[in-house]
Amino acid sequence: MKITIEKHNFQLKAPFVITGYVFEDVDSVRIMLEQDGVVGRGEGIGVYYTGDTAETILAQLEPLVEIIQNGVSREEIQGMLPPGGARNALDCAFWDLQLKQSGKTIWETLNVKVKSLSSVSTIGIGSPEAMAKAAKSFAQYPNLKIKLSGEEPIAKLEAIRAARPDATLIVDVNQGWSFEELKEYTPAAEKLGIAMIEQPLARGGDQMLEGYVSSVPLGADESCLDASEYAEAAKRYDVINIKLDKCGGLTEALKLVGLAKRDGKGLMVGNMTGSSLSMAPAYVVGQYCEFVDIDGPLFLKQDVEHALSYGDGGIVSLPTPALWG
Repeated sequence: MKITIEKHNFQLKAPFVITGYVFEDVDSVRIMLEQDGVVGRGEGIGVYYTGDTAETILAQLEPLVEIIQNGVSREEIQGMLPPGGARNALDCAFWDLQLKQSGKTIWETLNVKVKSLSSVSTIGIGSPEAMAKAAKSFAQYPNLKIKLSGEEPIAKLEAIRAARPDATLIVDVNQGWSFEELKEYTPAAEKLGIAMIEQPLARGGDQMLEGYVSSVPLGADESCLDASEYAEAAKRYDVINIKLDKCGGLTEALKLVGLAKRDGKGLMVGNMTGSSLSMAPAYVVGQYCEFVDIDGPLFLKQDVEHALSYGDGGIVSLPTPALWG
């Protein structure tokens, strides 16, 4: 087997602001596995808040090149790499290769009756007026994801709701509130019809959510990276946000899906930005989810070839085998 590892930089159309961070570009690591003339691809972005970057991904993959070339299975790589961007890129490349070798689509392989997905469009942090303007500009998207911090969160939600009374709104705080702020803001969020509040408290600082009943469903993002953290998160949250870069690929993501479905938890698929190559395997996870956030390519100045398309209603086109799967 031949393996090619490449770093790619994607410039964003505009700076994107969340709690504590401003993003202007994104680095990805792309893996291509070739065997008997068949090529499988995967892309990893990493997880910025764990220090998982393109550089660390490359450093994790370099010692494995010879091992992979000499022959290794997708199942074996699960124990060779920790959860994160490196395993995600390699796992998804193996999936793509195996699917193309088998001549079957991912849907046939998993016995999934595929449905079209409607992704949220995400609004970064800004003034209430700027965020309301952005909400209006996304009129074709019925589902919006609102990034918030502790600065005027309700004023911003009120402005957005006034601009988009028709939209389903979910809130993503990225660990930006205290428990007292969560309790203070939740009644207003409920009144405004917010469908979910994602990651209100800090990772590792959310123990007080055990036994707490919120009138708006709470979602775990940073507080549930992979299946090893699921049991603890399930005690505190109603919805689990699965991201391939967090959990380390589609194999682990499907394991998380099974755990959450067993326990009656809601599911969301998210992304760490990235090209359509990152979103294609996330499309698979989205088949099991109530909330779908695979809008990463919309932030990029330029996407990859055979890219996904995003149409009216936020409908995302089905990935073609030329892209992945």
